[in-house]
Amino acid sequence: MLVKGAGVAGLTVAHELRARDAEVTVLDPYDGCLRAASWLAGGMLAPWCERESADEAVLMRGLTAADKWEAIVPGEVRRNGTLVVASARDLGELRRFACRTTGYEWLEQPAIAALEPSLAGRFRHGLFFRREAHLDPRRVLCLLRTKLTAQGVTFVGESSHEESFDSVVDCTGAARIGEAEDLRGVRGEMLYLRSFDVDLSRPVRLLHPRIPVYIVPRGDGLFMVGATMIETEIDGPIVARSLMELLNAAYTLFPAFADATIIETGVGVRPAFPDNLPRASHQGTVISLNGLYRHGFLLAPAMAAEVAELVFNQHATGRNAP
Repeated sequence: MLVKGAGVAGLTVAHELRARDAEVTVLDPYDGCLRAASWLAGGMLAPWCERESADEAVLMRGLTAADKWEAIVPGEVRRNGTLVVASARDLGELRRFACRTTGYEWLEQPAIAALEPSLAGRFRHGLFFRREAHLDPRRVLCLLRTKLTAQGVTFVGESSHEESFDSVVDCTGAARIGEAEDLRGVRGEMLYLRSFDVDLSRPVRLLHPRIPVYIVPRGDGLFMVGATMIETEIDGPIVARSLMELLNAAYTLFPAFADATIIETGVGVRPAFPDNLPRASHQGTVISLNGLYRHGFLLAPAMAAEVAELVFNQHATGRNAP
């Protein structure tokens, strides 16, 4: 079986197929994950937080994401929950967020300080999603690729003989924009900061009417700050407005970020369908998984299982055909 694409979708599909004893080849024309949108992901396994702006299907598919990732890459899932805060003037945004989801505890200032001492005295109210988790996407992508290689999965840079494979699964994401019907691009910009004056134990989401952001600790003083959502397929460098807004948000969360070092900025285009839900479908012998939007790591394990069912059902139908 051929899996096209080596981002989070392609690698999780390859893992699911290999777990079912399939012989798998992964087509990775870039020889690594650096150009995959998932390389720039936050890695938050946060189904309840995402439910605030996403369909119920995202919550239901994402509920088991932390357990599934723990099985795929043991020891890489951090189950510290998610903290959502807002400045006093944006308390209405926090209440609105709470009304649109479930699975949280309403915190007052002392409880916030107990969870995150760095934020002591900075926010009067917050929401704590205790059951949520996160991981480091870059570590996980590299570890998963190494695991698949050890399991006998072959990675190739090109394949001109797709017809020689029993099944082809297309997980090429934004590369299909303009080819796959209704698929569009949503630009996301992010940055990495390094500060040894800030200590966070979990992802923190800062609500703001214009640009809600999240800050995810990566260890060794490194923090990922993201991310914009701009309806465009242009993937050029980060723009000044986005950079300023992300930096201002980090400063609002904790002023010590003003002295942080900017380690990296990044821009990726997320593939999305009109309903912002992923689709696993097939046309002929080719099965496609696309449209993971901003939920790549959250939904990839569940969608990989759906794809595997399509693949093996396709094979069973083929064997039983007259």
